[in-house]
Amino acid sequence: MAPPPAYQSQRSSSSPSQPSGKSEVSDLRLQLRQLAGSRAPGVDDSKRELYKKVISYMTIGIDVSSVFSEMVMCSATSDIVLKKMCYLYVGNYAKSNPDLALLTINFLQRDCKDQDPMIRGLALRSLCSLRVPNLVEYLIGPLGSGLKDGSSYVRMVAVMGILKLYHISPSTCIDSDFPAMLKQLMLNDPETQVVANCLLALQEIWSAEASSSEEASRERDALLSKPLIYYFLNRIREFSEWAQCLLLELVAKYVPSDNSEVFDIMNLLEDRLQHANGAVVLATIKVFMQLTMSMTDVHQQVYERIKAPLITLANTGSSEQSYAVLSHLHLLVMRAPMLFSSDYKHFYCHYNEPSYVKKLKLEMLTAVANEDNTYEIVTELCEYVANVDIPIARESIRAVGKIALQQYDVNAIVDRLLQFLEMEKDYVTAETLVLIKDLLRKYPQWSHDCIAVVGSISSKNVQEPKAKAALIWMLGEYAQDVADAPYILENMIENWEEEDSAEVRLHLLTASMKCFFRRPPETQKSLGAALAAGIADFHQDVHDRALLYYRLLQHSTSIAEKVVNPPKQAVSVFADTQSSEIKDRIFDEFNSLSVVYQKPSFMFTDKEHRGPFEFSDELGNLSIGAESVNSVVPAQIVDANDKDLLLSTTEKEDSRAISTNGAGYSAPLIDASSGPLVALDTQPAVQDAQASMAIDDLLGLGFAAPAPAPSSAPVPPPLKLNAKAVIDPGTFQQKWRQLPLSLSQETQVTPQSVAALTTPQSLLQHMLVNSIHCIASGGQSPNFKYFFFAQKAEDTSTFLVECVINTSSSKAQIKIKADDQSSSNAFSEIFQSALSKFGMS
Repeated sequence: MAPPPAYQSQRSSSSPSQPSGKSEVSDLRLQLRQLAGSRAPGVDDSKRELYKKVISYMTIGIDVSSVFSEMVMCSATSDIVLKKMCYLYVGNYAKSNPDLALLTINFLQRDCKDQDPMIRGLALRSLCSLRVPNLVEYLIGPLGSGLKDGSSYVRMVAVMGILKLYHISPSTCIDSDFPAMLKQLMLNDPETQVVANCLLALQEIWSAEASSSEEASRERDALLSKPLIYYFLNRIREFSEWAQCLLLELVAKYVPSDNSEVFDIMNLLEDRLQHANGAVVLATIKVFMQLTMSMTDVHQQVYERIKAPLITLANTGSSEQSYAVLSHLHLLVMRAPMLFSSDYKHFYCHYNEPSYVKKLKLEMLTAVANEDNTYEIVTELCEYVANVDIPIARESIRAVGKIALQQYDVNAIVDRLLQFLEMEKDYVTAETLVLIKDLLRKYPQWSHDCIAVVGSISSKNVQEPKAKAALIWMLGEYAQDVADAPYILENMIENWEEEDSAEVRLHLLTASMKCFFRRPPETQKSLGAALAAGIADFHQDVHDRALLYYRLLQHSTSIAEKVVNPPKQAVSVFADTQSSEIKDRIFDEFNSLSVVYQKPSFMFTDKEHRGPFEFSDELGNLSIGAESVNSVVPAQIVDANDKDLLLSTTEKEDSRAISTNGAGYSAPLIDASSGPLVALDTQPAVQDAQASMAIDDLLGLGFAAPAPAPSSAPVPPPLKLNAKAVIDPGTFQQKWRQLPLSLSQETQVTPQSVAALTTPQSLLQHMLVNSIHCIASGGQSPNFKYFFFAQKAEDTSTFLVECVINTSSSKAQIKIKADDQSSSNAFSEIFQSALSKFGMS
């Protein structure tokens, strides 16, 4: 019995991503076949409707490759709209269906000879977009004809087609002498867009060929010759904005022969600074700065000259454009703040600007502050503290603090910061406390005024970890000036288990110790509670610090005071978060995304444009370390079962990784209620057990007296590695799969190491000096992956290491497997020590 009509309609109305499958595509195919070759009136309109339906299906991901032949048959028309849709369809399916792409060659070559230049250009572009290596022989003729076409549009398409041909088959492009034809066209074509396309194609082709061909290297250098540079500069006003940026990028690489040539070029480009397009202005500024880099006085005059155009651009146009320009202005301000100090009012924030623009302006206001303008800038920043945009209010408070740390008008700024504490806004109080802590570290003389206000703040109203840590630091550092300091700390220690932040718990330990040395009777009980809680803490750093303080007190309270609470000197300079090398790299990449991201390109670009870090499916894409080539047999072809051994070990080990408390720590934790405190592998000898018990009684800890360490305990010999260790890739893979994970750690990488990783292979040579050999490496910036191995000098025990370095976060993930598990910690220390010294020399 047939289903009811309603049920039939439900079945036929399937989702757009999956129409009723073969039925609709088959109907389209049948209708297209009926219209193929038809010359009836209105047939083109019918074809348009069918073509639109095919393109819409293709756009939403439905496979309509089955109508390929019908689409080609229907392409015999003079309707340019139908031609465009057909070319779009063919270009989409040609690469995945190379056999079907062969069907399109005849009609595309025929259209390349059409009378309409628009159709000729579209057909040539589609022919070059097939991206099928087997069909490159069919491109040579149409491309040669396109370069000589009377239409500038066809010549433009032909030039870009040659570049596409080069990426498909470089040898075919070079053998057909297309680069020479492009050079001739670049020098003689009257159409500027054709010239610009030729320049772009030649730069890309010769740059790629320069590494293997001396002739290509000479041709690439010839693009920077004086006659060619002046030829482009004299015609630059005729070019489009995109083409002008291309030419200016080329001029920025040119090295003038003398100073007079520098001034000639700048005079030719002077009017480009008034251009309405921001990209042209920025490209021109880059040329000016590159040309005058060795001319100090002129370079400073360039800064003065470019201020007005940049400030004008930053205050016009969309917010996105303003941000891009402001990012470049921000870079210049940070390099030469004094030159912009008189223009500080241009950096005031407007109420309708987005947060990312305001944040940049706040950083520039901080940089340009000096004795003459500090009052006005700080007054403006204080207005932003009441802003409804909380992140901007926070940044404003930080900006005020930074200006104070630059020693400008400190007296007035401290008064303003103390007024912020009266606003009774949690985020304002939190940021202000952090800044007051930094100010007291640099200006201890202001402690009386600040502590009088800070002491009245209730710790219950401070919830943010950094602010709470700052408050605790001040309570410990100035315990003698805050009457309730011991009791405030005691209340916080009672809530130890509720405190999630390890930073706060660390500060509580230190503040309790400092308070104990200044006010012992009031702090005795709370210090004991803090040490007991800290020793039982699961966080490695908190546990270690509590244990250190306890043992210091066991040894000598006077020495403990000298260690924990020594006389302090004022901090003169706070560390910069970004190294000068990184800043110089960003400046060298002016007029690029590096300036917008505020990091060098190697930290965020990926050569293959694959996005997140990943390894290829083929092990062969991992390069064998240079030191391994001379000592091991060539890498074997990996079996199918082993192919992903070095490529995706992280997921395999997650289920069997040893619990390391997040940092590879395996020392036993001490339970204050169950046994002796000193229960570590490397416990020191206790010289006076009675003194130890006295400390326990004083602090109320109740720990048993530690047993003296045996005097004859053997000291393990230092680990020595074999400088000539050998292991073949097959054995490495087998061991890596079979051995359990010994250690998993995350360590910080120094800025010098990150900068040195611009040439990732340099790390291999550095580690080799430390008898640690690389067997495979790979990846793209910002992530690099290395596999190392080492062997003991006295036996054949092997250590295997996977090291993933992220240059963006400056961190390294290290996983170690070892034949001898007991030596893993010693080897880890050697490996991390070697890694930390990379880039230092």
